Amino acid sequence: MRTLILIFSAVCLLSLSSCATRVVTRPATVTVIKTPPKHYKIVRVKGKRYYFWNGKHYKKTRKGYVVVRV
Repeated sequence: MRTLILIFSAVCLLSLSSCATRVVTRPATVTVIKTPPKHYKIVRVKGKRYYFWNGKHYKKTRKGYVVVRV
């Protein structure tokens, strides 16, 4: 009886781990702009600073400005 309980609890513990994998998709191309144009606007969304021009939001990085979804 004790071995049956041990086997049953081992099966239950093994079934708790999920077989699902996490899939992360990234954009195929990332547009990096070295310098912003003259007429950009700084906007704050949820406390974070973004640069807006040409109908898109950009985030400043070490390499330049990258298009982001807000």
